[in-house]
Amino acid sequence: MTATKRNDGLPDEAALVKGLLNNDQLLFNKVFKAYYSPMYAVAYSIVGNAIADEVVQEAWVSAIRALPKFEGRSALKSWLIRITANEAKTRLRKESRSVSLDAVNESWATDPRFDNKGHWNDANPEWDAASPDDLLSADELKDCVEKHMEHLPDNQKQILNLRDVGGLAMDEICNILEVSSSNARVLLHRARDKMQQVVAHFQRTGKC
Repeated sequence: MTATKRNDGLPDEAALVKGLLNNDQLLFNKVFKAYYSPMYAVAYSIVGNAIADEVVQEAWVSAIRALPKFEGRSALKSWLIRITANEAKTRLRKESRSVSLDAVNESWATDPRFDNKGHWNDANPEWDAASPDDLLSADELKDCVEKHMEHLPDNQKQILNLRDVGGLAMDEICNILEVSSSNARVLLHRARDKMQQVVAHFQRTGKC
């Protein structure tokens, strides 16, 4: 039976894993291309630009070695991203540049925007729909967001990349970064809030 094609042009998970185990180089190249960006984003958020690509390469080596034990309990993409995050953390420890993620400023507890569990008291404000003529190009907005993401505190940037770029579940992120669920939730809210402010400013003014 022909394998079901997905939106990314790759076969279904079972055929994908089988092909990789059979050393299908053409398939490997397609998978590498499809998943490189999210894997790089996760590595970059943890170790920075200088060695992020090396971390991705190391993650692929680890993944290929571990592939025979892949049980399919999660999507292959999520599995690869977790391996990437773990490789990045290991590399960070080796270079003695680990950043403490539990040093979260608990000032949110007295911030009127949050309740006593760290949830937003009010929903995030909705953005007005804008026509293409009202905004600069999508590339300019993307560049603006990326520029401001670079200035986020490391812990917020890591959470944002793992959740919104890597697509990991919050419990997976907490396990990878060794933070409590409450801290992770507050960090993610703060990072998203700052990025929403950037986008809202861009929409209003057309400037970064």
